Formats: sequence, structure tokens, C-alpha cells
Amino acid sequence: MLSTRRRVWVSAPDVVEIVTEPVPTLVPGEALVRFSVSGICGSDKAGAHGEHAFFKPPYYPGHEVVGLVLEIGDNAKGIVAGDRVTVEPTLICGHCKQCRNGHENLCENLQFFGCGFREGGMADVFAVRADRLHKIPSHFSDYQAALIEPLATPVHAARLVGDLNGKVVAILGAGTIGLMTLIAARHGGARKVVSTDPLANKRQMALDLGADAVIDATTDDLVGAVRGELGESVDVVFDCVSHQDTFERAIKMAIKGGTVAVVGGPRRPVTLDLPVLQEYQIRLQGCATYEAQDFGTAADIIGSGMFDADRLITSTFPLPKAADAFAAIGSGREAKILVVADPR
Repeated sequence: MLSTRRRVWVSAPDVVEIVTEPVPTLVPGEALVRFSVSGICGSDKAGAHGEHAFFKPPYYPGHEVVGLVLEIGDNAKGIVAGDRVTVEPTLICGHCKQCRNGHENLCENLQFFGCGFREGGMADVFAVRADRLHKIPSHFSDYQAALIEPLATPVHAARLVGDLNGKVVAILGAGTIGLMTLIAARHGGARKVVSTDPLANKRQMALDLGADAVIDATTDDLVGAVRGELGESVDVVFDCVSHQDTFERAIKMAIKGGTVAVVGGPRRPVTLDLPVLQEYQIRLQGCATYEAQDFGTAADIIGSGMFDADRLITSTFPLPKAADAFAAIGSGREAKILVVADPR
């Protein structure tokens, strides 16, 4: 058993380091997990830049994590040493109003593993609550398993907006979250889906994953172009970018009677034309992470073979090169980047 571990630490904005620390001592209910794979997402990018709305450096990253259980502490239930697991990183209290009502993603005392919590998954080994671990089906690769957490967010968003069967959908942004929203919308029964992105390679990935059409997001009349491809106003717009310009366009696409779902993590406030929202009966839906059922649905989608998970993974970096991985996600040209374990 290791006595020390290497750990990724974002010590200051845009400063990603590898530090060596003692292996953590488990508290009751925790498990010690050996790291295999961790994805990097838009929240990591924003956090590393010091731009995330809810956590800032210094912090320990790694929430889209896959690993192998090495040890379980007192009162840790549901898993045993040797289980291959992924982390559901929402560290809920279990007793507040939202938790009691089954909306644990809105826990009033929520902490988030890998996003401001004392532990993150980008480490040789890490400690995490055993009740937040999900066993991975034996036929899943580690790369497939690493996509369960990021897919759960769009699955949750698609569930929040209601029945998508027969609906026409626009997805603004074809980064990781946008591409996975496309998968979730298709799984939900959307009749027609149009994706937008400024980068040609991202638009091609959207086509490969089942978009009916793609449009360059820099198009002057993007609203008209999307409506033209769909042949009508948009039933549901998933804003996976969540900037002022995408938000304004999403509202216009949804006129009249459509829904705008905010899926991408906004980095700053946006302004809203409230009379337009009211007059045209537009529904604005915030979408925050996921619930346990969404985690399960995401795993089912991946296990069904609906899409090739490996096509979403554009780069991998060994743990000591985590700084390079964060630099790569900042380029905006990657889909899903993974940090992977290396022989020590």
C-alpha cells in the first residue's frame, strides 16, 4: 500500500501542479479508491481560470472519475475492495428539504467532490464517501465509464424539459456537454435536432452523433438559419454555452411557446427581456447536475451502444501531465479530454 500519493492541485488561476502528500486516512463511511481515469469538463476549465461562479482556486480537481476500490472504512456499505467504480460527485446531506423530496442535486448543504471539496479524483488514490460510488458493469471500458457522469447532466436536462417525443430541438454548442445533450435528446425521442458551433470539427462530430443538421454559430442570422432547418420554431433550445449572445438567440428561437434550457455553466450574469418571456409564453428552465436516476439512465445509454464513447474522447494525458490536459481543454478544440493513471 502506498504511503504517499501524487495529487493534482490548482493552486492559483491557471496554475496546475502535482503535489506529493500522505495517503488520506479514511473517516467512517469512506472508501479509498485507486485512480484510473478522470475527465476534464467545462467546470474544470472555468475553475482553473478562476471564473467559476461557485468555487475558485486553490482546489483539487477530478469529479468525472473511475477507479478501483482498495479499502473501505468503518460503516462503508454497498461496495467491497476490488470493485471498479465511478463517483457520483454530489455530496448530499440526505436530510434537508430538497433531499427529502428526491431532488438531491439541489441539496441545501451540497458539497461537490473535485470542485472545491477537500478531495478530488485526480490523485494516485483518493478518499470518497462510499455511498457516492456506483459499480461499473464489467463490460464497460474505463473510458466508457468516465462518460457516465458528464452524460448524466444532459440526461437530467432532457428529463426536466418534459417529453421530447416528436419535438424539434436546437442545441447551442457542440462541445462535450452539447454533444452529450444531442445524445440525450435523441434518446428522449426528439424528431429533429439542429446543433450549432463555430468550429467545423465540432459540427462534424455533431453530425456523426446524429444531428439532422449543423450550422456555423457565427452565421449572422443564426435564429433564421435554425428555424429554416427545422421548418418551424423550436420546441426546446438547449443552451450549452450560456453566454449573453447564445441566451438571447435561444429566446428568439423559442418564440412562441418554446422552452429554453440552460445546460452550460454560465460564467457571469446575463440580462433577460422579461416582457418577451411573458408575452410569448417562453419557459426558462435551469438545469443543475443530475439525480441518481439520471446517473442510471446515462449508464444504460452508454451500455446500449447507442453511440461510440471512444469517438468523443479526443485526447488523453497521464497524471503527471495534468497541466497539459488543462491547457488543451482551454483551446476549445477538444471534445472530451481524459487524465489517466500512469505506472508510478
